[in-house]
Amino acid sequence: MSAAPRLSVIIPHWNGRHHLDDCLNALRRQTFSDHEVIVADNGSTDGSQAYLRDAFPEVRLVELGQNRGFTGACNAGYGVSRGEFVCLLNNDTEADPGWLAAIVDVFDRCPRVGIVATKLLLFDQRDRFHSAGDIYRLDGIPGNRGVWQRDAGQYDREEPIFGACGAAAAYRRAMVDEIGFLDDAFFFSCEDVDIAWRAHLAGWEVRYAPAAVVYHKLKASGGSGVVGSYHDGRNFLYVIWKNYPAALLRRHAGDILRAQWRISREALRAWRGAAARARLRGQLAGLLGLGRMWPARRRIQAARRIDDRTLAARLSPVDATGGDE
Repeated sequence: MSAAPRLSVIIPHWNGRHHLDDCLNALRRQTFSDHEVIVADNGSTDGSQAYLRDAFPEVRLVELGQNRGFTGACNAGYGVSRGEFVCLLNNDTEADPGWLAAIVDVFDRCPRVGIVATKLLLFDQRDRFHSAGDIYRLDGIPGNRGVWQRDAGQYDREEPIFGACGAAAAYRRAMVDEIGFLDDAFFFSCEDVDIAWRAHLAGWEVRYAPAAVVYHKLKASGGSGVVGSYHDGRNFLYVIWKNYPAALLRRHAGDILRAQWRISREALRAWRGAAARARLRGQLAGLLGLGRMWPARRRIQAARRIDDRTLAARLSPVDATGGDE
């Protein structure tokens, strides 16, 4: 077997053959060449597998045969990856040629950084943000920093951030070996928030790299509508049950309850819509999911290496702006 590459790119995929040329040709153009590309296919029925073998023979194809969701595909890809650093990349993206080089540069300069957040811009409006790193508010609501804003240089500084949007995020394998990778209980939605929480609690840092640019065809690969609303409703609560420290939880319980009630109230007002009803079902599943999250919570909190004051400083105030995950 050849020497392991420094970096692995994992692309979860399901019936997105029409996205593959943009995504994979951009990876061929990367200035940092010491990387491997892995496509984890969730049982596509659009001919993606044959097309990958023919058009992109350098790509390692992992065929799952069924839809295991974002987390299942990413975890399967991680299981065969070999890189010191691991990037997750949506199939509906186009990475700037310097994307991987900028990521490796941050990891090499900052040994305690476990996650690198990239600069995500809209594919068809390349001067507008999808995410300049993710925030997490004290009331339990995650969000994309800078979402929909015009890029006027306001997020051109490399800096600490709470998390990285999973559409284009990078992880240090040494950190993953310690805290684990994505939690399959989430399926998709907030799995990136969950791993960011675990990184902070374990004493790792997260950094935003503005030089690492990716263009995203937002929601083109799925995850919106009824299914997305259900998982958002459920997984917002899963993140809290699993990661939010008890003392901070007691302090901000009122904020969290008010935020959840606002979500419920908006869904009730739109009751005729299937997505609104799905959001309410997701909230109910999340409320009932405390027991499912409890064993992981006990492990995570027992191993935490950061005090409440330091952690709270990395969270955003209740009135911080940012679109939901």
